[in-house]
Amino acid sequence: MKAIWNGVVIAQSDDIVVVEGNHYFPESSLNRDYVTFSNHHTMSALKGQASYYSLLVNGEMNTDAAWYYPDPKPEAEEIKGRVAFWKGVKIEP
Repeated sequence: MKAIWNGVVIAQSDDIVVVEGNHYFPESSLNRDYVTFSNHHTMSALKGQASYYSLLVNGEMNTDAAWYYPDPKPEAEEIKGRVAFWKGVKIEP
């Protein structure tokens, strides 16, 4: 599977976990050349507190386009160390 935004592969892996329709890639599969810091956080009753990354590709910023759970609740342990995407990031085989 690949996560693609603005014509660039942001992450690629065959080790994908799908939770609530979202594809979670191993954090190690991220192409760090395009990933930048975000201080945005949200809370999920099921998974815990999410942290975000923004994407910067070819001079264009996609704010908070990736999220991860640094310390997920026990019932969501399978997504620890994984990153999911939204905001126009395409997930393709």
